[in-house]
Amino acid sequence: MRNSKFEKITIETTINTPVAHVWKFWTEPVHIMKWNSASDDWHTPFAENDLRIGGKFLSRMEAKDGSFGFDFGGTYADVKANEIIAYTLEDGRNVYITFLSDNGKTKIVEVFDAEETNPVEFQEQGWKAILDNFKGYVEKNFKA
Repeated sequence: MRNSKFEKITIETTINTPVAHVWKFWTEPVHIMKWNSASDDWHTPFAENDLRIGGKFLSRMEAKDGSFGFDFGGTYADVKANEIIAYTLEDGRNVYITFLSDNGKTKIVEVFDAEETNPVEFQEQGWKAILDNFKGYVEKNFKA
């Protein structure tokens, strides 16, 4: 990952699920398409993920009413199963995610470069809403 000129934003959550299961829900396209949205009026109809250093990922995020959509993709810079995912987005911004296992729970910490178009607070709220949606999806769908 390159040095960044962008402001960094950090968000986190703790999920009441073991890290191996959290990792699976985070990385498999069949799951990504079910949790990757910030609100109920958005969805992810397409996702692909080549989870390896140098591998690429892509997901299509769209408003359910068809009024707006965008692709979200990048290239992996670091992958350590159940521990770290780091990638560079297509616009050059970096994202670093850690998965910390603690007594059957998983803490996820995401640090990402803010883009320069929208206010930092708006970006933080949007990414946090997606992370909260992920937490809810995992805790609802995990079967011990």
